[in-house]
Order: sequence, then C-alpha cells, then structure tokens
Amino acid sequence: MNMHSPGALRRIENLLADFEPNFDFVAPPPLPEAEYEDRLRRIRREAVIAGHDALVIHTDMVGWFHTSNAYLRYVCDWMREGVLIIPTDSDKPLTLVSFFTQSVILPPGGEPVLVEDIWQVGAIGREYADRPGSSTTLTAEATAHLLDKLGLSKSQIGLLGDRTSRDFWSDLDEAMPKAKFVRDNAIIDRMQKIRSPREVEMFQAAAQLISIGTQAAYHVTRLGVTDAEIYAAFTFAQLARGGETGDGYQIGINEYGTHCGKPYGHVVRPGDIINLYISNVTYRGYTAQTARMIAVGDITERQEKVLAACTLGVKRAEKLIKPGALISEVNNAAFSSYIEHGLLTSPHARTMPYNWSPADDGGARLVPRQYVPDADWEAQGRKLMHVYPATHGPHNPNLGHSVGMAGAQNSFNVSSHNFDRLEEGMVFVLHTQWLEAQSAGCNIGDCYLVTKDGFENLSRHTPLETHRVAV
Repeated sequence: MNMHSPGALRRIENLLADFEPNFDFVAPPPLPEAEYEDRLRRIRREAVIAGHDALVIHTDMVGWFHTSNAYLRYVCDWMREGVLIIPTDSDKPLTLVSFFTQSVILPPGGEPVLVEDIWQVGAIGREYADRPGSSTTLTAEATAHLLDKLGLSKSQIGLLGDRTSRDFWSDLDEAMPKAKFVRDNAIIDRMQKIRSPREVEMFQAAAQLISIGTQAAYHVTRLGVTDAEIYAAFTFAQLARGGETGDGYQIGINEYGTHCGKPYGHVVRPGDIINLYISNVTYRGYTAQTARMIAVGDITERQEKVLAACTLGVKRAEKLIKPGALISEVNNAAFSSYIEHGLLTSPHARTMPYNWSPADDGGARLVPRQYVPDADWEAQGRKLMHVYPATHGPHNPNLGHSVGMAGAQNSFNVSSHNFDRLEEGMVFVLHTQWLEAQSAGCNIGDCYLVTKDGFENLSRHTPLETHRVAV
C-alpha cells in the first residue's frame, strides 16, 4: 500500500484505536517561581564573582520554530527568541528584548518569569516588511540603549549565547564601544550538572512520555506497516499527553540493524531489525533519552550476539551507579561486555574504533561507494549508492552523556577519560551502540537519575531487552 494513499492514512489512525499504556501518566505542574528566583540569585552571585556589572543572554530562532539554545527558558521560562538583560544589582529588574525574527509565533508560549518589561523590536527587512534595516542591528541598538539607561555603557558585561549570537555580539560591541564584553556561558552551563527535586519531576515526565510512545510503537509494529506509521504512533502517543516536540525522534529499520535514521517509507518485513532512538522528547523544556530495539521474526546469529553484548553492557554499567562512583568505571563496565563478546579489545575512547571516526591519519575518510539494494527506496525512484557508516564499532567512543534541556549542551560525557564522580541529582543516558554495515547493529539504553543511595531508572516502564515481533 502507498504510505501516502487515503487508505494508508486511515490505517495509521486505526492502528492505535485500542492502545493503552501499561501505567498512568500524571503530568507535573510547571516549576514554581521560587525555583527561578533561586536560579537568578545564583546567577547574579556568579556574575559578581566574575566582575560583571550585568549579563546579556541571547537566544535566536532556528528551523522548525525552535530556539537556538535553552538559556532563556532556564532563567525565565521564555521559550522563544530574545535578549535578557540581568543587572548584577539585585534591586534592578530583568528586562527582555524579543520579537525580532520573521518566525514570530503569536501568542508566545507563556509569560517570562521575573521579567518586568518586554520590548518588541520587530521583524523588518525589504522582502519581509518593505522597510530598510536589520532586525539584528536594531536588537543590539535596543539592548545598548537599555544598558545605557542603567548606567552600564562603560561597564563589564558578561555574554551568554551560541553561534547564532555572533552578529548580535558584533553589533552590540559597535553600539557600546566603551564597554568590556566577556563571553561567560559557563555561568549557566555549570548549573546544569546537578538537578533540583522539581527539575527531576520534569525529567521523570519526559522519560515516561518516551515509554508511552515506545509502547505505542510496539503496539503497531507488524509486517506490512511502514516506518512512518511507527513514527506516527510514537509521536501521537507522547504529544497527546503533553510532549512538546516530535522531531528529535529517530527510527532506523533494515535487515542489518541500523541504529538511527528517519522514516522514508520502509515496509516492515521478516528479518528486519528496528531501532527506536528517542533523542529528544521534551516536557516543559526538559528532555529524556532512551533507545530500544525490535526484532521482526528470526535474525542472524551475529545480530543476536551484538544485541546481547549491548544489552549486557548497559546492565553492567547500571550496577555501578551511585554517588561517588567514578564515571570512567561506569563506562568501562559496559565496554567489558564488548570485550568478552570479541567486539573490542579496550574500553578506552582514544583507541576505540567508532562509526564516525576520521581516517587513521586524522584526515577525511572516504565513505565506500557501493550499490546497496533497498526496495522501498527504489520504489520512490532513488538508489542507495554508499555504505554507511564507513567504519564498524560503536556509534560514539563512549557510553552516554548528561541529559538536560532541549537545545542545551551536554554538561558531561560518560567516557573512559571522565574521572569525575557521580553526584546525587545527575541525570544521564547510558546507551550501548554497535554497527557493522550490512551485518549487525544495536543501539539500546536507559535514562538514569543518581539518587542519595543509588539510582532511579527513569525509562523502566519498557524493558531494556529487544522487543520481539512474531512472524
């Protein structure tokens, strides 16, 4: 059946008609204002120590109406583009400059916490509004004017942003020639390592939404359905219960065990291996991450071996999670399973082969050019002419990483060279991965919270083991 035909679309809806998750999801309320007040107090203290008279935080818009970083949502729960001015003096209010992109969403998603004034710059430009000028330049000029009104035109100002901030920083520097600007993302980045009890509730909710989506995907997976239908089932189930995004989810299906991809019309067949790599389901700005595998009927002995090695690796690593444990030891425990199964000889990232590694001399690696049969791709008039990935091994040369807010950077990796110790309040994913092109593959993992005396598996509502679909 054509996946885009009216009959196929009706079937997508019917597949979920009798679906119910095996647990009740109770959505936690938004974080209280007191949580943001505490964050602001800590941020201002960090600014004082650094010698800043104010902080300027910039977040722009990127594709699909998303912000380029999570700083504004973390500080004041503003989920669209903007520039936040935070005077270091605690008796001076926060000011937000916003509405400067052409992708304005009205009404905005909520109300910024602790902010008194919001200034609208306006999206302009010849093509958009038949008006001269640059929204970026006007935003910088408005920010400079507000800082000048605060008496900060000659002050030291800390800047927090990302690569989309480059032009804005340049315009702001030109508008305030006597000020000293210091890039200082670390002020907020450092605060992402340990999570508060209320933040933990957000991670728990995000992980539960993933479990519900995964159960929905299991519910519809059978011979003849498409990867798009599985993706739709997962997405619908979690979005219907409060999930904020669906585009971070990846699904890979083929006869070998690919461990990430996007839906393209693949029809489930006997011997397929499916990976549900859920990399960004978001609840109130907070994300969780898990990975699950599905085997359709009988698969090869090599494929079973890879699945077993990866599953055992996560379970070995999990046993070591507790406050005080070395992160490197958690990582190495997982890779000991790879070594015992003959996949690797060492757990160390520096010596480990991995899928996206450069050439041995550090230069670019040529991806093998070879025809790869794919009936569903060829039915659309295309052919696969390269073998991905170019090297065998795990996807990454490490076991996992921290989990945080959508758009935020990882605050730490779970790797052989991370000799930090686990602390209560850390949230991270452990996912064992392996892929041999046109042979076998796996990506499987859980999301964890470090508790006072051990850990909580946030993704425990779906078993780690490979889900089996009978043929």
